[in-house]
Amino acid sequence: MPDAPSKPLRLTERSHCAGCAAKLKVGDLTKVLRGLKTAAVPQALVGFSTHDDAAVYRLSPDMAVVETVDFFPPVVDDPFQFGAIAAANALSDIYAMGARPLFALNLVCFPTDLPLSVLSKILAGGQSKAEEAGIPILGGHSIQDPEPKFGMAVTGVVHPKRVLTNAGAKPGDVLLLTKPLGIGIATTAIKRGVASKALTKRVVGLMSTLNRAAGETFASGKFQVNALTDVTGFGLLGHLLEMMTGSKTRAALALERVPLIQDVPGLAAQGVIPGGTKTNLQHVKKRVRFPKGLPEDIQWVLADAQTNGGLLASVPARDAMKALKALEKAGVDAALIGEVSQGRPGIDVVG
Repeated sequence: MPDAPSKPLRLTERSHCAGCAAKLKVGDLTKVLRGLKTAAVPQALVGFSTHDDAAVYRLSPDMAVVETVDFFPPVVDDPFQFGAIAAANALSDIYAMGARPLFALNLVCFPTDLPLSVLSKILAGGQSKAEEAGIPILGGHSIQDPEPKFGMAVTGVVHPKRVLTNAGAKPGDVLLLTKPLGIGIATTAIKRGVASKALTKRVVGLMSTLNRAAGETFASGKFQVNALTDVTGFGLLGHLLEMMTGSKTRAALALERVPLIQDVPGLAAQGVIPGGTKTNLQHVKKRVRFPKGLPEDIQWVLADAQTNGGLLASVPARDAMKALKALEKAGVDAALIGEVSQGRPGIDVVG
């Protein structure tokens, strides 16, 4: 194995898709899962029937285990940053269930023609986020693969009566989002070498930021939370549609209130769009109403595949200000982006 690559290493050149944009098409995944039958187990509080963020299994009247797994190809070129982002993304599913992480296992796919020093840096990046989350990494599994991939299986715990799922939104709720959109488009710009230094720094910072502060705030009990999910590979529209479907409600999304990463709309207008984002938009179009004449590039941003995007919460309107103040106090810059109403499950984009 060579001690060093013959040219400056660009991990994204080894990646067919960046980050969570590498997920299977949501429509294809739905078809496959529809054909699977699982035994009805009373201890299983959350499975894949609602496309939630993690599985939840009750161990006792006051404790349930929360289990999730997530991994993907490189989303940035720096190995340490890639490891940190992948770990933060895996941990996000635990926070999105209102749970507390306990420990993690590494998942590694690595080529034989890259130096082991690269893998060491990836693992160090993942370790840095596990330490930030206050959990140990207790093992893992590795295989040879021409395309490098990294992620984690994370185990957490939550009280069975305090599980926050994506299927509890109620008419009269408001929708809160804790990170701006555009990560997938920005990482595609990084992969193509057209992202500015400022954009690269901004998006790496967003992807590397744990959703711990937001998750702990939503799980604090200081205000009511009816539904919670994180915005990742299926984009804001995809994950919001899953929430509305599971809750049997309809969302009105206020376009002017949705936070966007600066420069992303311009990149979208230039055609810098990940394949996952395009399939996301195609999947949700039948159940999303856009304002007449809304440019397709803005539709792409709303459907953009995010890697470790923000948390999306459905909160009673009476608790909206309390929630926003609590999030601000925790250092989370959240936005109120819409509301929930009765009606056929779907989304109306307004503005």
